[in-house]
Amino acid sequence: MAAVIRMHPMLLQLTLTSFVFLSCLRNGNAGITSTFIRSEYPSMDIPLDNKVFSVPKGHNAPQQVHITQGDYDGKAVIISWVTPDEPGTSKVQYGTSENGYELSAEGIVTNYTFYKYKSGYIHHCLVDGLEHDTKYYYKIGSGDSSREFWFTTPPKIDPNSRYTFGIIGDLGQTFNSLSTLEHYMQSKGQAVLFLGDLSYADRYQYNEVGLRWDTWGRFVEQSTAYHPWIWSAGNHEIEFMPYLGEVTPFKSYLQRYATPYLASKSSNPLWYAIRRASAHIIVLSSYSPFVKYTPQWRWLEEELKRVDREKTPWLIVLMHVPIYNSNDAHYMEGESMRVVFESWFVHYKVDVIFAGHVHAYERSYRISNIHYNITSGDQNPIPDKSAPVYITVGDGGNQEGLAGRFTDPQPDYSAFREAAYGHSTLEIINRTHALYHWNRNDDGKKIATDAFVLHNQYW
Repeated sequence: MAAVIRMHPMLLQLTLTSFVFLSCLRNGNAGITSTFIRSEYPSMDIPLDNKVFSVPKGHNAPQQVHITQGDYDGKAVIISWVTPDEPGTSKVQYGTSENGYELSAEGIVTNYTFYKYKSGYIHHCLVDGLEHDTKYYYKIGSGDSSREFWFTTPPKIDPNSRYTFGIIGDLGQTFNSLSTLEHYMQSKGQAVLFLGDLSYADRYQYNEVGLRWDTWGRFVEQSTAYHPWIWSAGNHEIEFMPYLGEVTPFKSYLQRYATPYLASKSSNPLWYAIRRASAHIIVLSSYSPFVKYTPQWRWLEEELKRVDREKTPWLIVLMHVPIYNSNDAHYMEGESMRVVFESWFVHYKVDVIFAGHVHAYERSYRISNIHYNITSGDQNPIPDKSAPVYITVGDGGNQEGLAGRFTDPQPDYSAFREAAYGHSTLEIINRTHALYHWNRNDDGKKIATDAFVLHNQYW
């Protein structure tokens, strides 16, 4: 009797969709440029008196709470927060039952100045030795001003661990940003892969730069206090402002947003790696030296060798500047990193590379341009089954607005592109298949616009 293979309807639909896309690639046809025209919805920051920026009640109450993975394998978190008036306690109380805080960890506290702005007291606390796939409750602050939250650790490192990531880039703090954030929170996402450009505070001047970091921290707390956000830095985090006497790149970002870089033997918090469920995630810095022999180059060379696709079959890379981009905005800005790293991405069969920077959405086919050496070889990207899919999700909603001018005609390597706000989800099903969705913010509604089945490169 013949065996009957049952397939989830959505998986079947997406499989057929991916077949169509792959057929187009084999036939040499370019992809889709969406004709969607977004209605006017001003790209302006939310007024400061809006409730999304509310300061929590109580003297010196913790605010701007956010968590990120704290180790290499997902058994630790870094919990960060700000106390506005005085340092207070840096202790985190936690446990596996609500109001049952039988464990505690002690953190560190720091602050910084930017021009004449003085930050609140920034706390970072590593909570380690956690169990996989477990819900933890935690409490920070003291007395009547204390606050309570929760998070869930990922499943153990295993090739078939199922997990869903949200992907957000270039968020800012506009009403469009709020729509993106709320739509992600309605999804099944368990952690966010953030592609850089957080607060856009650098678009302000003088003391307002620091103040807009504070408002952004309170704005995203509704998600970041519960779901780990895996951070990467963009150009708006550089904040090189000589006219204010501020010439230390990434000063505000590095003070506020900790990363577990030491766990992956990185020498700098701007580039690092983690393993989470069945994924190995590498975070690169587009605005730090990366050419041959630099610290980031040497680190990535070694980190790629450490990837074990038998344990973490899904190899994902995050960066801010896209390597492939057919939008007039930031066109070719990723070319130098492509020249340095693309051959490694192909050799190690990276599954997908997510980038932001361009305020639009675009997805490529699997292509590479590794055979051209200035004087010989194919000058154009060609289909390459060992290459990653490149996806730009720089459409979080910031005040700079959308990048609506794509090159014409659409390049053969570009599968789908659209100038609209939104976010993505990557749902890893098992070691061989993942479901990918890009969700458009269409006049305040969540619209699934681009979807396909991602086939694992290793398996």
